[in-house]
Amino acid sequence: VWAINVGGPAYTGVEGTAYVAEEDVSGGEVGSMPIVKGSSDADLYKTYREGDVEIARSIANGTYDVTFYFAEPDEIAADERVFDAYAEGERVIDDLDVMLFRDGKVISALTVTVPDVVVEDGELNINFEASAGEPVLSGLAVRVKQPRSKSWQLVWSDEFDGDELDTTKWSARIWPPRKVNDEDQAYTGREKNIRLQDGMLIIEAHKEDYEGAKYTSGRIHTAGKGDFLYGRFEMRAKLPSGQGTWPAFWMLPTDPFRYATKCEEGEWQGNAECDAWPNSGEIDILEHVGYQMDHVHGTVHNEAYYWVKWEQRKGRILLDDVDEEFHVYAMEWSPERIDMFVDDTLYFTYMNENKGWEEWPFDKPFFLIMNIAVGGVWGRAGGPIDDSIFPQQMLVDYARVYGLAD
Repeated sequence: VWAINVGGPAYTGVEGTAYVAEEDVSGGEVGSMPIVKGSSDADLYKTYREGDVEIARSIANGTYDVTFYFAEPDEIAADERVFDAYAEGERVIDDLDVMLFRDGKVISALTVTVPDVVVEDGELNINFEASAGEPVLSGLAVRVKQPRSKSWQLVWSDEFDGDELDTTKWSARIWPPRKVNDEDQAYTGREKNIRLQDGMLIIEAHKEDYEGAKYTSGRIHTAGKGDFLYGRFEMRAKLPSGQGTWPAFWMLPTDPFRYATKCEEGEWQGNAECDAWPNSGEIDILEHVGYQMDHVHGTVHNEAYYWVKWEQRKGRILLDDVDEEFHVYAMEWSPERIDMFVDDTLYFTYMNENKGWEEWPFDKPFFLIMNIAVGGVWGRAGGPIDDSIFPQQMLVDYARVYGLAD
């Protein structure tokens, strides 16, 4: 509907979004930074306004998804710039610390999507209030939800209607704690951690002593039973809550050694001597960490763009009730692009830049994974695990894969 490059000239994003030169923006001071990391659209983030920024845009009444673009321009510490964002008088982003939201990085692109902003007076109004420092904004995009543009046809699914997990589709991963990401749980195949009940898959995390671990949980995958190249992938689920939980719906390559340069076979997950990860890729359709409730993340990992290089490509959408209501977490994957959605709100796009496997290893089959991690490097990033919250469940209504009808 409308997109602007705050403080800067007109700009066309790599995925085709046309950002007009700044208009309908007031307040603050225009600034710029020479480089921005973490986005293929770095130029969009290089200009910004800092201060009492306000936006007033004439727009038809309706419901919109609003994406904010930020980058922290200064070498500052945590809590030195903290502000709220308001749309139509409602607070839509709470205590935003751009540097912390972007994994502790400055000059790094951060996108935050707020769905379902309702305009009833013919004007979209956005403003910011700071509790520390001054607000900063690099860009804005306003979209309406669009009907799916492709003719999708169901090719694989599990509705979880039986009495037991369908082992022709899924396998349970049995792992000790600290295997990957310094996670605290042991993954088991026990009914206590993985079961079907009332038409749902339940993955349940517990606080208990088990084979050297202080926590247990479940992780299932479709490797060798459901391997997919391109399509639309969906999970309808209700997520766990509480500090220390880290649920995910994601994909890894069926052939992890396809683009590895240091290893050709053997165990690669959790093996620092093997570069199968990130070289062969990872697609995170959903991640959520309980210390920051209702912030849902979509991410891709590859050799060119991952956290070690300060170039991680990711998006974030803010919801109100991930632990109380079911949402559809989805990804559409083609040879040209990867798009992430929640309930048909688009919040992250990653484009194939045709530079080689380093940035696009996503040309080979991948398999699905569902799990709840406990703790780990990200789950504990907001503080120690809250033992009072357990047990915690991820309830999954279905998992579906679609291909193009033609």
